[in-house]
Amino acid sequence: MSSGTQITRPGALERLKERGFFAQCTDEGTLRKRMDREPITFYVGIDPTGDSLHVGHLVPLYAMAHMIEYGHRAIVIVGAGTARIGDPSGKTEMRRMLTEEQIDDNAAKIGRQIERFLRGHLGENQASFTMVNNMEWLAKLNYIDFLRDIGRHFSVNRMLGFETYKIRLETGLSFIEFNYQLLQSYDFLKLYQTRDCRLQIGGDDQWGNIVAGADLIRRIEGSNAESFGLTFPLVTRSDGKKMGKTEQGAVFLSADRVSPYDFFQYWRNVADADVRKFLLMYTFLPLAEIEDLTREGGAALNAAKERLAYEVTVLIHGQAEADAARAAAQALFAGPAGAAGAGGAGSGAGLEAPGGVGDGGAGTMPIDVPGDTLSAAELRDGIGVLELYVRAGLCASRGEARRLVQQGGASINEEKVMDPERIVGTEELVEGAIMLRAGKKRFFRFSVE
Repeated sequence: MSSGTQITRPGALERLKERGFFAQCTDEGTLRKRMDREPITFYVGIDPTGDSLHVGHLVPLYAMAHMIEYGHRAIVIVGAGTARIGDPSGKTEMRRMLTEEQIDDNAAKIGRQIERFLRGHLGENQASFTMVNNMEWLAKLNYIDFLRDIGRHFSVNRMLGFETYKIRLETGLSFIEFNYQLLQSYDFLKLYQTRDCRLQIGGDDQWGNIVAGADLIRRIEGSNAESFGLTFPLVTRSDGKKMGKTEQGAVFLSADRVSPYDFFQYWRNVADADVRKFLLMYTFLPLAEIEDLTREGGAALNAAKERLAYEVTVLIHGQAEADAARAAAQALFAGPAGAAGAGGAGSGAGLEAPGGVGDGGAGTMPIDVPGDTLSAAELRDGIGVLELYVRAGLCASRGEARRLVQQGGASINEEKVMDPERIVGTEELVEGAIMLRAGKKRFFRFSVE
């Protein structure tokens, strides 16, 4: 899964900074000189604690791809060994323990997702990356020898000073989780010794583990041993919520968990304030093109949002699925009944599009969606979601609309409605319209006059 030697070119760290992938770095000046001078081998670790990556995993994958483009060599550890322990970073409670069979199955699925992403952007002849499983060396460890040779280099006092452990001490930290930093540090040491890996990258919540690994290398290999750590910011949306999370849960990359259409819609519906940042981080579009797309605000940003959604969906699900998702979304918001020239409402003409996140199936989304108008004034004042469903004729009464929401069958612009007391306002407009859905197959479009 690796290619031959590549020639490096300067500017990799600058690329990471301008695209938003830089939070902290150990000895940045020395690392920059080293990377500008010659290729460096770096690694990122991903533990297979689930059967699919989610949007939160995309940041290290994009950062990795940018660095590969500059001629550096990537190693991806799919951590079946460390997954048996569980990383406490960013967690308020201990992870659920998985069986070895579950972990190995997850590792295989996640490995295929990572390879598809990198190959999709870099191509067969350009991708300089290797995937390894840390069970190769962790399974061979002798506990007594590990404590004597590795554990003695770790200060408990220093470990407790890291934010990860401080937080967990308040809620409970198991001994098995306390060992995680040692194992991740050992991964870095092992790759340094066997593959000349000099740099570990990861999210900013991994800073303590990454620094500990670089410190272990110096203690074992000598003070002149050169190793580095680099972290990226933990990405949040403009509303302060964690990127990749919705009211229904994580936005997974697997089409079995979240359909390509719903994946497309997640990106299409990002807030205006997030569009430029997400284009920088989650696409490979040139900076000048991103500036052109985001120069104007308001309705002009809709084209930028659609481009964002399309670019990410192509990388994760392929061009055919991205084309289908975009066509379905455009048809859905094309206009009221008959606008697409496909016959009257209920004629049966339509195209298949996946259902909402977590609804477990596909629904028929008619091209000729029935519709009506709302005045701009009443939308500015806000309309209760229950009233909106009654006015659309999707529910016979407010009580029926409430039950629809409580049962998870109501969606606005393909985002599930969770609160029956929700007020719908102008911020819900997408291309001058609001799309309601009841269940899998009934749609109604309100345009604003």
